[in-house]
Amino acid sequence: MSEQHVNKVTLVEAVNMALRRAMRDDPSVVVLGEDVGTNGGVFRATLGLRDEFGFKRVLDTPLAETMIGGLSVGMAAQGLKPVAEIQFLGFIYAAMEHVVSHAARLRNRTRGRLSCPLVIRSPMGAGIRAPEHHCESVEAMFAHIPGLRVVIPSSPARAYGLLLAAIDDPDPVIFLEPTRLYRMNPQVLEDTGQRLPLDTCFTLREGSDLTLISWGASVHESLQAAAQLAEQGVSVEVIDVACVKPLDLATLEASVRKTGRCVIVHEAPRSCAVGAEIASSLYERVWLELLAPIQRVTAPDIPPPLFRMEQHYLPQVADIVQACDDALNYA
Repeated sequence: MSEQHVNKVTLVEAVNMALRRAMRDDPSVVVLGEDVGTNGGVFRATLGLRDEFGFKRVLDTPLAETMIGGLSVGMAAQGLKPVAEIQFLGFIYAAMEHVVSHAARLRNRTRGRLSCPLVIRSPMGAGIRAPEHHCESVEAMFAHIPGLRVVIPSSPARAYGLLLAAIDDPDPVIFLEPTRLYRMNPQVLEDTGQRLPLDTCFTLREGSDLTLISWGASVHESLQAAAQLAEQGVSVEVIDVACVKPLDLATLEASVRKTGRCVIVHEAPRSCAVGAEIASSLYERVWLELLAPIQRVTAPDIPPPLFRMEQHYLPQVADIVQACDDALNYA
C-alpha cells in the first residue's frame, strides 16, 4: 500500500497497515509468533509481511508461548523492537512469567539502564463462536501489573494510530485487539504514519445527560445504545477509554462532572475489573456531583460459554439502555 493510498479498511487490515509502516520506517522492528509468517496469522493480521521483510524480521515460532515471551524480552533488552503475537488471549498464561517478572520490571530493576520496547498483540473477547480460551477478556489482569501499558482499540483508525504509538513506546505494551471487531465497520484510513496519543480517552459522542464509558468491542453496543436513547431525547456522551492502563481519569472525570450520571460497559467479568477501578476513582472525585449511582453492565463471573449462550454472556444493547434508564430515573 503506497503512502498516499486511501482505502476503506477493517480493524485487522489497519493492524497490518500499522505493522508494515513501522517495519518500513524502523529496521529494528521485528514480528514474531505462531503462524505469523507463512500463513500471515490466524486472522491474517500479518499477511504479506514476510514477503516484504523476509525471514529475519518475520519469525514463525513453535507453539510455545513461554518461548515467545522470553525471546521477546531478550530482543527488546538488546536493541530490537519486537511485536509478538499471542494467537488468542487465553493462550498468554504460559508467557506471563516473562511478561510480569521481566518485561514489566526491566526498567525498574536496572534503574533505567535497560528498557523493554516490546509490544504483545493478541485477539481478545467473545462473539466469534469459539471455545473459552479463544474468547477471554482479561485486561484487568495486565492493568494490575506496574510497568505495563494496556491498550485496546475499538476502530480501524484507533488500531492504526495506537499500534504505531505502542511500537514507539520504550516500555512494554499489551495491545489487545477485539476479535469480533476485526472485520466490522471498515473505515476510510490513510497510511500517513500518524500516531494517536496513548493514555488518552476518546470522546466519540458529545452529550449532557449521561456519560457512557466503554472500551474494545463493547464500544460498538454502547454507540448503538446512545443512538437509541437519542431517539427518546436523551443526550448521551460516549467515551472510548482505549488505554485502560494508565487511565485518562481527567477526561472521564470532566465528563461525569458535566452529566452527573455514568454507566460503564465492558465484556470482561464483573469482579475486580477495570470498570470497578473506574467507578471507584470517579466516586473519589465526583461523588457530590453524581445524580445517581454509577451503573456497570458487564459479563458475569464465569468463563465465556459456548457460542449458543454468547448472547446471554455479552452485554447487549438492551442491557445498556436499561442501565442508562435506571441512572436517568433514579429517585
